[in-house]
Amino acid sequence: MKTIDEIFEEMRAAFGERTGLEPGEGCDLSARLYALAAQVCALYIQADWVARQAFPQTAEGDYLDRHAQLRGLERKQAVAAQGVVRFAAGEVSSAERTIPMGTVCMTAGLIRFETIREAVLPAGELSAEIPVRALIPGTAGNVAAGAIVSMAVAPVGISSCTNPESCAGGGDKEDDETLRERVLETFRRLPNGANAAFYQQEALSFDQVAAAAVIPRPRGTGTVDVVVATKEGVPDQALLEKLTAYFQERREIAVEVQVRSPETVAADLTVRVEPKEGWEKSQVLAAVEAALRGWFTGERLGRNVLLAQLGSLIYNCDGVENYAIDAPAADVAVDMDVLPVLGTLTVEEMV
Repeated sequence: MKTIDEIFEEMRAAFGERTGLEPGEGCDLSARLYALAAQVCALYIQADWVARQAFPQTAEGDYLDRHAQLRGLERKQAVAAQGVVRFAAGEVSSAERTIPMGTVCMTAGLIRFETIREAVLPAGELSAEIPVRALIPGTAGNVAAGAIVSMAVAPVGISSCTNPESCAGGGDKEDDETLRERVLETFRRLPNGANAAFYQQEALSFDQVAAAAVIPRPRGTGTVDVVVATKEGVPDQALLEKLTAYFQERREIAVEVQVRSPETVAADLTVRVEPKEGWEKSQVLAAVEAALRGWFTGERLGRNVLLAQLGSLIYNCDGVENYAIDAPAADVAVDMDVLPVLGTLTVEEMV
């Protein structure tokens, strides 16, 4: 794209050719020509922006959403993490203590969760566990066990709270690149209501679904299995039932559609890492461990665990000078309906 100065020089040259004068000879038009060049340049920029929004390959934001709508797709919205919080009383009581729905508890970093149903701490009991949901959807709600430490307003008789297990399932709003890939995939693999592309793309339209695989004729002609995984891995029964009802309304006549969870295969990892000089060993090892744990998500459905990918992931962690992967000894191959999950993980310093 031409700059303002380039457009200005072209205007100066054109002005001289038409009048035989240079701006400044008899009339000072340089300032006016430069102002005009700035406006022309702005038009070039605007036209280039419009051209980018006209095609799904380069569109952004709301304009990409409109391309998606033309293909029957919508951007996935953020999903709130869920988990269980254990509310504890300071002492045993002979009376029941109620923990209202909507009781807010939080982490030290002020990530807030609320109870999604009312619960009662029975008389004579010291604790009760209640399901909770993050108040703000997104991956920030995926917190480790023990991260929840306080309550905004403690119910009567309740003195403390914590989450015995991690809260999971939170996902951020779908970004442009992921949505763009889904839009372009509808052009490369046209869904027609009877092929695998239809079932896969429809399953992926659900906010909770991170990956989907379609198995044709698993039980003979006229049968289809739709295998889905969520961000945290295996989906819950509620999601499977929701997807089953969805496909029952849209399947072809005489087609049996079954929505199911993937089979899982555990990959045990043993990694040795050499930190760079001047880096804190524990910090580097913790970063590598976090990266490896974060890599095993439901998005890996049907994807092999490749040593090359693991090595690249490790080497790109801050402070890593060198590494060695002792286990697995070779790539872990999986079928399209199998989800690789992390088994045991050992990260040690290379000596």
